[in-house]
Amino acid sequence: MSIKTIFLDRDGVINHEVGYLHKIEDFQFIDGVFEACLYLQSLDYQIVVVTNQSGINRGYYNESDFHQVNSWMLDQFKHRGINILDVFFCPHGPEDDCECRKPKPGMLLEAKQKHDIDMNRSWMIGDKEADVKAANAAGVNQTILVKSGHDIDAKNSNANHILNSIKEAQSTIRS
Repeated sequence: MSIKTIFLDRDGVINHEVGYLHKIEDFQFIDGVFEACLYLQSLDYQIVVVTNQSGINRGYYNESDFHQVNSWMLDQFKHRGINILDVFFCPHGPEDDCECRKPKPGMLLEAKQKHDIDMNRSWMIGDKEADVKAANAAGVNQTILVKSGHDIDAKNSNANHILNSIKEAQSTIRS
């Protein structure tokens, strides 16, 4: 049976945007992220992180650095009773024209295939219009942009909802 999923961007949604985050000591969780994820999990949503990581391609850090930070982040969720089903990342730069870098839907489609995700019952929470475009291209039409990352042009956004942070998702996502 297909599962329903909350797709989360990482930087700006889970943690504060610091530009090419690759050190645990620079990782700061967004206020309310754990409570929001516990709430979403209580509604039987699985949580999948989909994140562009062009800092790898640009040489600011390597995949090992990313995996170290990612492993630490997953442990922080686990210690709070939150299961992150999977993390998908794109190490490419914008000029690489790959299929995985948002706004293309590659990471979401890979997750769909790997985990039998019902995209019609799933949500995307991101902080850039590229997150919304990737979700829509993958068949996820329930989208939230949060203001805790990048500036949002609300008038020209295709997001269904614009919230201050993931903390407010509890008032938007019901089941």
